[in-house]
Amino acid sequence: MKHALLPAALLAALIAAPAFAQTPPASIGQPFIPAPWWMKDPVIASMGHVRTEVPANRAHFAARFSAVEKTAAGATTAATVKAKELDAALAALGKERVRLTTSLSTRPLYDQYRQKDGTLVENSRADMIEAYEVTAVLSVEVRDTALLERAYRLAVAARPSAIDTPAFQLEPENELKTWLFEAAVKDAARRARLATVAAGSRLGMVKLIDPSGGVCQTQVLAGWPSYAGESPATDVQVSGSMARHADAAPAMMAAPPPPGLEKLAGAVQVTLQPPLHSLTAQACVIYGLLPPG
Repeated sequence: MKHALLPAALLAALIAAPAFAQTPPASIGQPFIPAPWWMKDPVIASMGHVRTEVPANRAHFAARFSAVEKTAAGATTAATVKAKELDAALAALGKERVRLTTSLSTRPLYDQYRQKDGTLVENSRADMIEAYEVTAVLSVEVRDTALLERAYRLAVAARPSAIDTPAFQLEPENELKTWLFEAAVKDAARRARLATVAAGSRLGMVKLIDPSGGVCQTQVLAGWPSYAGESPATDVQVSGSMARHADAAPAMMAAPPPPGLEKLAGAVQVTLQPPLHSLTAQACVIYGLLPPG
């Protein structure tokens, strides 16, 4: 009988274990909860929070070339011929710097007539199609903003049926993200030094660095999980090795576009300055505290 009871006891323990593991250290509102390991000795939790501005490094716009012909094939040929010169001119700038996508849309044009009262009636039947309108849409993604104005001038000079206003986007590189995190850690160290001097204490060794900043946002002595508001971000300037992220890279030599289009583009005056985008980063650094000495 004793051998039969042992599996049942183990089963009961296994069932109860997950429920116990999911129990939080304390309910919200309790005055005290178990302190983490880094709070066994006096510490200061310093949140580094930085902000900078860098110009957008991507631009998008589209040029549309429409043609109307009796047949869909004829309209497609006419529309693509109109877009061909611009496509070749932009492709000559380099596919890694200007990326192109061409798509076509076809719209049937039906026979129309007016009734005696002036109402316009359209025969929306397949046997009443009079012509086809085909639009070749050349979507342009400029990855080197130093080429943006040149690309846009070429698009205007190609005389499309319609052209979009450029839209801008920022895709920060990994090197810039790493630099910004480093700036956040330095900001945390600066704030910790200022706080300890003001409090008449001394800064000890680093106990913990949290890139997410979550450790500094949790009020561990006020009930778990309770969060404090963010401190204001410190503005940092992009400089040194990161300066190239703030200014567009100089344009490399690209193959010249067709002479006729280049001549027309030279008469087009546009100013397209990429807008500034804000980037932020934060880091929590836990320091030990030393007695005044």
